[in-house]
Amino acid sequence: MPGIIIFCMSYVLSQFYRSFLAVLSPTLISDLSMGPSELAVASAAYFIAFALFQFPVGYFLDTYGPRRTAGYIFLLFGGSGAGLFAFATSGWMVITAMAFLGVGCSPVLMAPLYIFARNYSPRKFAFYLSTFVAIGTLGNIAGTEPLAAALNAFGWQNVGIFLFLLTVIVAIIILLIVVDPVKTDAQTRKGSTLDLLKIRELWLIFPIILTGYIAGGGIRGLWIGPYLADIHAMNSLEIGRASLFMAIALVAGTFAYGPIDRLLNSRKWVIAPGYLVVILCCLYMAMVIPESALVSTIVFVLIGFFGASYAVQMAHGKSFVPQHLMGRGATLLNFCSIGGAGFFQFLSGWVVEGNTIPGSPEHSYQALFMFYVMIMGVSLVIYLFSRDAAPSD
Repeated sequence: MPGIIIFCMSYVLSQFYRSFLAVLSPTLISDLSMGPSELAVASAAYFIAFALFQFPVGYFLDTYGPRRTAGYIFLLFGGSGAGLFAFATSGWMVITAMAFLGVGCSPVLMAPLYIFARNYSPRKFAFYLSTFVAIGTLGNIAGTEPLAAALNAFGWQNVGIFLFLLTVIVAIIILLIVVDPVKTDAQTRKGSTLDLLKIRELWLIFPIILTGYIAGGGIRGLWIGPYLADIHAMNSLEIGRASLFMAIALVAGTFAYGPIDRLLNSRKWVIAPGYLVVILCCLYMAMVIPESALVSTIVFVLIGFFGASYAVQMAHGKSFVPQHLMGRGATLLNFCSIGGAGFFQFLSGWVVEGNTIPGSPEHSYQALFMFYVMIMGVSLVIYLFSRDAAPSD
């Protein structure tokens, strides 16, 4: 249990780092002259680096266990990224720092997920994981109004130095107190990621995991700030407050999804309806520009709440993964989730800039939301043909 608690702290930091650019964006634009495309690349750099490093993380988990895998990677790469960000003087340094942070944070969810899969009942896997993710998503909340207040009080570089020290301390504690699960005979079997790609059931689940976080993560991680500033002329504190509401919705949604798969004894029919609500919210924002900032915030809150089915998506995919490939299986699924978020975040910068009309910022954001609708709509159609995996027989 102490190991899970410190993993929660590392995941809080991971969630914070993946979303804090939304509040920091006005500061980085003014202090470092970063533009929308650079900010999108910086946000995408975190997700892409995070995703690409899932493959070595999966190997390390199956070979060396969660303590050394998470502890050393979080210390070396997370610490380096946080330190570089704190002393950044240009856009390329911010982008590089975000890539390092992505690598550093890549094992901090997969390590406890590996422990849950090995030590606890499969029937309760989604509940344990969703509870863990919901607690960790407090980092998303910390990256909203509290971050805006800290920036105003201490300046962004002093805040960066504090985050660097906190990251290093948490990594060292992971190395000191986490206990690895005992290996069984099943874990000694040989296998690779290629074996996972031969599992037919996973191929119809991959699209929903690949795109499941692109709206919630993309908006909360970056676009909520520029959108509210450009469309509703909100300042950083007001943006921080709106981001806080969306972050709270992400936490509440994650908690809500946790027990529903056991109540309905289905994973597919828990994920699909919530995913459809997110698509409809994005369609509304693509067709209508709300005159009220309150209406926009409410729609973002709905996207956050109903888009929080990550744990159930992972549970659906994990149910088809053999035990001896659990580390690689978990990280492959997470690669799809985070890699999809990063890839589509990168494309979103092009969508916004490519559809920018001077004096009409709403046009670029309508294009952004329609982009989400098209990508997620195709994924949902494919997913509807997938095989369900009931938590209990």
